Amino acid sequence: MNNFIYIETYGCSANQNNSEIIKGLLMQSNYQITNNPDIADILIINTCIVKGKTETKIKRRIQDISKIYPNKLLIISGCMPETDKNSLMKINPKLLLLGINHTKDIVKLITDFRDNQLDEDKTNFYLSKQKEEKIFCPKIPNNKLISIIQISEGCRGDCSYCKVKQVKGALFSYSSDKILNQTKSDLSQGAKEIWITSQDNASYGLDRGKNQLIELLNQILSLKHNFKLRLGMMNLNHLYPILNEMIEIYKNKKIYKFLHIPIQSASNNILKDMNRPYKIEIAEEIINKFKKQFPDITIATDIITGYPTETEQDHKQNIEFINEFKPDVFNLSKFSSHKQTKAGKLQPLDKNIINKRAGELMELHRKTAMQNKQKFKDKTINVFINKKTNLPYVYRARDDNYNIVLIKSNDKSILGKNLDVKIKQIGVYHMIGEIIK
Repeated sequence: MNNFIYIETYGCSANQNNSEIIKGLLMQSNYQITNNPDIADILIINTCIVKGKTETKIKRRIQDISKIYPNKLLIISGCMPETDKNSLMKINPKLLLLGINHTKDIVKLITDFRDNQLDEDKTNFYLSKQKEEKIFCPKIPNNKLISIIQISEGCRGDCSYCKVKQVKGALFSYSSDKILNQTKSDLSQGAKEIWITSQDNASYGLDRGKNQLIELLNQILSLKHNFKLRLGMMNLNHLYPILNEMIEIYKNKKIYKFLHIPIQSASNNILKDMNRPYKIEIAEEIINKFKKQFPDITIATDIITGYPTETEQDHKQNIEFINEFKPDVFNLSKFSSHKQTKAGKLQPLDKNIINKRAGELMELHRKTAMQNKQKFKDKTINVFINKKTNLPYVYRARDDNYNIVLIKSNDKSILGKNLDVKIKQIGVYHMIGEIIK
């Protein structure tokens, strides 16, 4: 039996972690991972459905791979199998589908297929709903210095445009003991960065009747290891009740001063139509309070432009928000009409209008983000070198605010170290630093 497997991953850091777990489970069962699909016997595409553009791209990729490798076993995992089963099988009737709640069943799925045991009942099982803790599993990290740790699955929201909720379901918070043990294990194996991730970190524990994020973070940050923690996306309605406690957490030197709050729109009218249970004034208060304590903090946000009910006035409110708060990281999505959602039943805006608004938002973001970076020019800052890039002698680092700093060096030993650098150039998405010797 040949055992070479190729894995292609799309989407968020949680999905990246799912692929790390899939690799770990496969290698534990004597499969070999390869980066070359030509020599692989089995191909796995780990999918994402958040954006319509990404979804279309993935389906084209599945179509292409099916034509290039017609005799190879192709498995589709991630969010797409459950919502797009019929369209996927039209692309390739021989596909195997592995639902998001069955990531840990990857070896079993392959074994069932090879043993001719994959009947209709078992095929349906691998797409069924179940509570699966993707924690404390064997995993092969993409970067040994970075540990991605999921703390929950699903969410408590019911956004009118979101297709992911149909796949991931209601909030399911993982065991805090397992999360802590996973963190300890990864740190003892050389990880220097911990990424806490989920659909909404701020809701952790609410399905058990109490917000437990602050308690969890205190436990992790109290570990004696030398590391940095990056806290991922938090929905505003769940962050706001614990805002003061969270600001205290951020005073810990181990946590990156990086705040990701997806507003989705700066218009209260659109937020109401989106079924987002907060007003934009909440976002403004959260940002102002964080910036008062941490003036250089990196603010990340998400906006969907071109929602079907969005007027020119709503668009102007998005413009005003970016002008005032100047987010450093801006994840802009053009509205994707998913038929299975409430918003998918609305008449979409003209594509030219959506493209025009998206262009205006991105142009303004690039301008304001560049303005933000000016304060770092010619400044000496401490950074952590966490990755070797594909460019010769170029390394990627992060400062205390999680800004990307690129450094040129022929010294391979700098990887995994904290160094002082002087910022020589700035850009919208990164800065260029020179090591202080």
